[in-house]
Amino acid sequence: MDFWTTPVGWTLLTLGQILLVTVVLLLSVAFQIYGDRKIFAGVQMRKGPNVVGPFGLLQSFADLGKFLVKELIIPAGADRAVFLLAPLISVVLALGSWAVMPFAPGWVVANINVGVLYLFAFSSMGVYGIIMGGWASNSKYAFLGSLRSAAQMVSYEVSIGLIVITAILLSGSMSLQQIVVSQGGGFWNWNMFGGGLKNLPLMVVMIPMTVIFFISGLAETNRPPFDLPEAESELVAGYAVEYGSTPYLLFYLSEMSNILLMSMLLAVLFLGGWQAPFPTPFTASWPPTLVSLFAFFWLFIKTVAVFFANAMVRSVVPRYRYDQLMRLGWKIFLPTSLVAVAAVAGWRVFTSV
Repeated sequence: MDFWTTPVGWTLLTLGQILLVTVVLLLSVAFQIYGDRKIFAGVQMRKGPNVVGPFGLLQSFADLGKFLVKELIIPAGADRAVFLLAPLISVVLALGSWAVMPFAPGWVVANINVGVLYLFAFSSMGVYGIIMGGWASNSKYAFLGSLRSAAQMVSYEVSIGLIVITAILLSGSMSLQQIVVSQGGGFWNWNMFGGGLKNLPLMVVMIPMTVIFFISGLAETNRPPFDLPEAESELVAGYAVEYGSTPYLLFYLSEMSNILLMSMLLAVLFLGGWQAPFPTPFTASWPPTLVSLFAFFWLFIKTVAVFFANAMVRSVVPRYRYDQLMRLGWKIFLPTSLVAVAAVAGWRVFTSV
């Protein structure tokens, strides 16, 4: 019997995969922060990080060292256990979401057939860490920031859930791996364009849904212009105002990891994931490892493109007022996504008869 099919071998293999994904993700977050700063600086016509390491590439690692050596201060009157547990919950949920993300054919830690539900569950629980952190800080500003974040995340999760249903209807599966496989053959098969030439009229529905998913992802991750839970002008940094040192680092890590997750999820659900934008019959003679690397390259390019758009929005769009944020989510995105689900479901039913 092959060792890797035994319980011990399977456990070691899975732990190795988890460790590999975690290490690559942490390195990606470091350079994501660097890229975010450089894009922001470019828009403002300044240089950004350029001192630590060549071209400033080691700036994020210098910041990591700074956070690790800072003194850990817990406010007087704070609930010590909950105060320290909150950032741990946030970062565990943020990293755990990556278990079902398909990086290439067969490159996924847990290829479960309900990967979308798994992501919904983890993203829904992510708000608990923020609420616990705000409540345990013994500060009205932190508590108000956590309540804002809870309302904002719940509001936009509804729209995101309905939009994801349209991708599920087009692909016929809740497995993220299968959703990507169903979009192969060329960019016209991507869910953004209706999922195939026979569904091309759905493009008028799916392109707006892709844009709404992108905007809702900004709100879901508290990203500018929807960073109302951390509005410095009124809440002095919101739920994280009393945090410093390593606990703040964990909150920041979970937030940046979620931004990267939403960028890759948009690529997986609507932009074909690791599928190339053109037919690739020439890869049939390639070894499987090379095919997987070729596929990962396309997913990487798409994720970087989505993140670049994310960073540009952060750089040029002014912050919304809170009432504008709620109005956009409940009065515009929610009805629009409901109509889109009905339209896609109706099209799938009547065109399959």
